[in-house]
Amino acid sequence: MSTHTLSVLVENTPGVLARVSSMFMRRGFNIDSLAVGPTEIPEISRMTIVVNVEELPLEQVTKQLNKLINVLKIVELESSSAVERELMLIKVKTDPQTRGQVLETVQLFRAKVVDVATDAVTVEATGDAAKLAAMLNVLEPFGIREIAQSGRVAIGRGPRSITDRTLRAVPGSHTA
Repeated sequence: MSTHTLSVLVENTPGVLARVSSMFMRRGFNIDSLAVGPTEIPEISRMTIVVNVEELPLEQVTKQLNKLINVLKIVELESSSAVERELMLIKVKTDPQTRGQVLETVQLFRAKVVDVATDAVTVEATGDAAKLAAMLNVLEPFGIREIAQSGRVAIGRGPRSITDRTLRAVPGSHTA
């Protein structure tokens, strides 16, 4: 099996997320990561869906997604031709002796401290999955109290956009 990142443009209407996730459930596919947010066009949202499937089941997934009325466009983003990021908030246990080491680690990973308490700091880190895993590995000995992590968001490199003139001109169009 291999990991695939799908950028799916959908109508910004209630129930679309439920319909898309139900389609994955009915087909027996697990969603590894899911992030949804608005685009530069208010009537359109972008779903970044990461799935771990073989090529043929991926083709089935995209065909089924295309059948959903609110799905406007689907593009598979290759890691080499896309910018991909995840966001992680990490609450790390600290005391006066370890706080300096934790702060050095935060700087090393180009993360930032967003909250400080007497016995913990909360760190905000963005990057690819490997960077976030490496940071967690270094912070683990200090004691991780809590983690909150977003799904992957991704966008293609270069000037091309999947929200092209066609989608701008005809909201609700069904193109693939």
